Amino acid sequence: MHAMNDRHRFLSLCTAALLVFLSSIWCGPASAVDTDADDEVITVPFDPKPLPSNKQAHHSLRWRRVPAHSILLKELKTGETLYRFESEKRLSPASLTKIMSALVILEYGHLDDEVTISPKAARAHKTHLRLRTGQIFRLEDLLKAMLIMSANDACLAASEHVGGDEGRFVDLMNAKAAALGLHNTHFSNACGFDAPEHYSTAEDLAKLSEVALHDPVFKDLVREEREIIMPINEHRAYVLRTTNRLLGRIPGVQGVKTGFTSKPAVV
Repeated sequence: MHAMNDRHRFLSLCTAALLVFLSSIWCGPASAVDTDADDEVITVPFDPKPLPSNKQAHHSLRWRRVPAHSILLKELKTGETLYRFESEKRLSPASLTKIMSALVILEYGHLDDEVTISPKAARAHKTHLRLRTGQIFRLEDLLKAMLIMSANDACLAASEHVGGDEGRFVDLMNAKAAALGLHNTHFSNACGFDAPEHYSTAEDLAKLSEVALHDPVFKDLVREEREIIMPINEHRAYVLRTTNRLLGRIPGVQGVKTGFTSKPAVV
């Protein structure tokens, strides 16, 4: 029983660590992958109540030296914070923004709605599916595309449909952030493009992710590795492949969302 509890604890830790609580790994500057000597580098320990040796060998995470601007590691079941570094620092959330966008879509939209791709959505910068003006998709399929593949054209089309336009949709996002007590979060667009008044923190993103995972539709979508969607008015298929390389590789990983920005990660 002790070993089983340790396993459940570890899987919860994996889930927490690999949600957005280490979001700065993906949200940092482009040079974060190939670190220069002058970059600030920290070493992240991972030793909360070590597992039995037979479990440790199979499931342990190899932490590397990570050029991270902000980190929060949290145990989901207990709510205990195990590690934090600059976790209340305001940073660009990049595509982690889509966590909030998805919650607003799920609250105010209807998944069977038919959504026509607008010229603005079709022009969205990558990552995108190269959707075309006039194509019609079910709202649920656009939600899949924005959460699994992080497609900005799908995100814009869905937000325009639910909000009437992107500006009003962003107002709904900020109202929900305030209602959830995310005091260091503000959005200025629906999909995560860099902007001076578009920011969040590891603490707030952790809270947001925990709320999002209570929605069964959201929870199911962010654990998908591959999906196929089709427009209603065309014989054309789009293959969605997850941007989360940890899904399917580490037991217990359930999502949630990746994001990346090439801009300096200070707001």
